[in-house]
Amino acid sequence: MNKELVIVFVKNIKLGKVKTRLAKTIGNQGAFEVYSELVKVTEKATEKLSADIHIYFSNAIVNTKWKDAYKAVQEGKDLGERMHNAFKKGFRDGYERIVLIGSDLPEISSHHINQGLKSLNQHETVFGPAEDGGYYLIGLSKMHPFIFENKPWSQPHLLTETLKQLRENNITFTTLETLNDIDTFEDLIDSKFYQLNLKLQEKIKHLHD
Repeated sequence: MNKELVIVFVKNIKLGKVKTRLAKTIGNQGAFEVYSELVKVTEKATEKLSADIHIYFSNAIVNTKWKDAYKAVQEGKDLGERMHNAFKKGFRDGYERIVLIGSDLPEISSHHINQGLKSLNQHETVFGPAEDGGYYLIGLSKMHPFIFENKPWSQPHLLTETLKQLRENNITFTTLETLNDIDTFEDLIDSKFYQLNLKLQEKIKHLHD
């Protein structure tokens, strides 16, 4: 059996339900178009991995995405509980190194994911820091439930607080390259993802003409 697992958390692509902060500037349809493209980036980053893949959707399973992967719906009252449950299932299924990523990172690649998995050979945990103070990737080689409990989700001190707790509990960790996700219009226009995607630029421009 494969000992490595990659979990992907995906929001169902629904108008008015994705990238809500971005939608305040470019509208719900614009945010919908951006998130649709970001999911494609995530699909590309995960399509050639040697690890197994589990896809967790926010509301309902979509069979047209990640055709051969195991799929489920996220369960839990907050992000921490939803991630905890996904990791628990992974370890229960016999995986030894598990990495979880979101699906809204314009710069994510198979390199980052493989680096995360590789790090778990030497460290109990690994994080991919996001520029906003959170993290885009978390990996575990052993379950530590406190990582997912009583955390300031979506706050700028999430990663700092998590790493502080790991130090206090003598749990080894490492971090990967810092990446930026896209939450605001400034994030979008500053990203190579947007600057190189002429089709997306056209769609956004067309919506505002």
